[in-house]
Amino acid sequence: MGTSQAICAGWMEIPNSAVAEEASTEQVEATLAALVSQHSGTLYRVAYSVLRNAADAEDAVQEAFLRVLRHRDTLHEVRDYRVWLIRIVWNVVLDRKRRQKTRPETDDVADLARVLPVEGLSAEERASAAQHHAHVLGCVEQLPLKERQVLLLSAFDELSSVEIASVLSITESSVRSRLFRARNLMADLLNHARSLR
Repeated sequence: MGTSQAICAGWMEIPNSAVAEEASTEQVEATLAALVSQHSGTLYRVAYSVLRNAADAEDAVQEAFLRVLRHRDTLHEVRDYRVWLIRIVWNVVLDRKRRQKTRPETDDVADLARVLPVEGLSAEERASAAQHHAHVLGCVEQLPLKERQVLLLSAFDELSSVEIASVLSITESSVRSRLFRARNLMADLLNHARSLR
């Protein structure tokens, strides 16, 4: 190999820092776009299950992605984006709840309709489904905090015990026992409500 070939080969091995930085920025942007596309629905459901307000839930999801954007340099360290993002939006939601301290007593039926399936349902069936959904959410609100958190993440957001343990920073056995208690309490609350009708 001649001297000029060796120099060219050396140039090829050492990336231009500006080109490398631009490629890295493009990769981060592509990763962020993919995260928004894949997980925004799940994050909305997590936020809505706690906040019960569409606008607040949307704001919480946006805040979660802003936090991700601020920490984009650590994206390569994340093992499970879904759980990581849920933990972020969960913390955003809890921060908002602490700041608000109060929540409207009634859920807006329009907000509930956004999270209910509507295809193939008549207006009467949608209204009935919204009322039932509101009733179930009301029962969930009556649960003790620890049981409520686990139930929301399990039932509404379909997280596994391992994922819930990661989001809440507790053991998997604690998740299972809280979930067992939550389900039993929910059954009692729903049965009690049925007996009053």
